[in-house]
Amino acid sequence: MTERRATSLTAQPTPCGRRFAEELLSGYLDRALTQADEQRVRLHLEDCAVCRTQVEELSKLREVTMGTRFVEPADEQWDERPRGVLSRLSRGAGWLVAVVWLVAVTGFTLWEVATSPEGWFEKSLFFGGATALVLLFVSVLVDRLRSMRTDRYRGVDK
Repeated sequence: MTERRATSLTAQPTPCGRRFAEELLSGYLDRALTQADEQRVRLHLEDCAVCRTQVEELSKLREVTMGTRFVEPADEQWDERPRGVLSRLSRGAGWLVAVVWLVAVTGFTLWEVATSPEGWFEKSLFFGGATALVLLFVSVLVDRLRSMRTDRYRGVDK
């Protein structure tokens, strides 16, 4: 929580008489409040058992979450590349067939639109959109190919 946001948080008075938003209690624990907000929360906590209990519960929850350890998976579990020769060949063949199919369908569609009796407006809409998509794809492809040569993390698996 930023200091600017913390000072702008105000709320309707609660049954305990608190005149600031509940988020400031969490900010108080994180030591992320401005000096004025921190003092306001601290003074309120001196007199309010309900909010003190809430801060204690937040503190316990924070300790439990910060103390939780996660088991990191082995490097082999992160690897999504095909493992066997047959798997690599079938994946490569699948991509080749998909690209050839996409080129054929796109070519056929372009031919049909170009030779159709539709008006110039419909054709310009179609070709304008298709041209925009192709130009965007080419620009991304060129950038990716340029960056591949100097990418420091290219060989990093994880």
